Amino acid sequence: MFSKWFAKKDKDSGPKAPEIMGLYLGGSFELDDLKLKLVEPSLTIEGAARQHLIQAVGEAHLDTGGKILRFYTDDDAFLQVVLDGGDTENHISDVKLWYFYETKTVGSNAQWQSLIKDQISVPDYDLEGTSFSRVWNAIGDHSPPVAMTEKTYEQDGDVSETDQFVMLYERHIDDTTSETLLVCAEEKIVNNNHDRCLVLSTGFDISPADIRING
Repeated sequence: MFSKWFAKKDKDSGPKAPEIMGLYLGGSFELDDLKLKLVEPSLTIEGAARQHLIQAVGEAHLDTGGKILRFYTDDDAFLQVVLDGGDTENHISDVKLWYFYETKTVGSNAQWQSLIKDQISVPDYDLEGTSFSRVWNAIGDHSPPVAMTEKTYEQDGDVSETDQFVMLYERHIDDTTSETLLVCAEEKIVNNNHDRCLVLSTGFDISPADIRING
């Protein structure tokens, strides 16, 4: 169903960031207003923008052979495209719009180790009194966070890498709608020092009818 998504734009200059579905660094897209009005009251987010300017693009390769592309926007959001088995629109398996909920600095190595071992992956995660259930479960009692490295391309030409340890959670709103929670411990080397933080983001599914590429 994703094969007829929007045509890829040709760019003559700028960073060689990944592109797909007509989404590219410096481009923009618009979300369907009616869709957001219907779904937003049930979500954690409030005041989601309808128009988004792409200010950075992230790319992460998965151990399964898949790939994650993230198009970061000017509204503290990112449109995430998951690819499985290839780099074309035909290989898209999931598209979600995410909003950053909270970022906390991790101040010590002991806190970091505790975060990775005991806090990223739990059976259920509470957010504002709402419970989200873990999606990625391993065989047995322990389901470790998924490790990946994201390469991020910015408009000024800067390219950086961030190690991430993530777990996905979900809650069902109704028969057709779910809200997803991404819990991520991020680690980046800045001036030979570890820059570490815990990032929480909430997201929901996007379909071809919900998005329009502005160019």
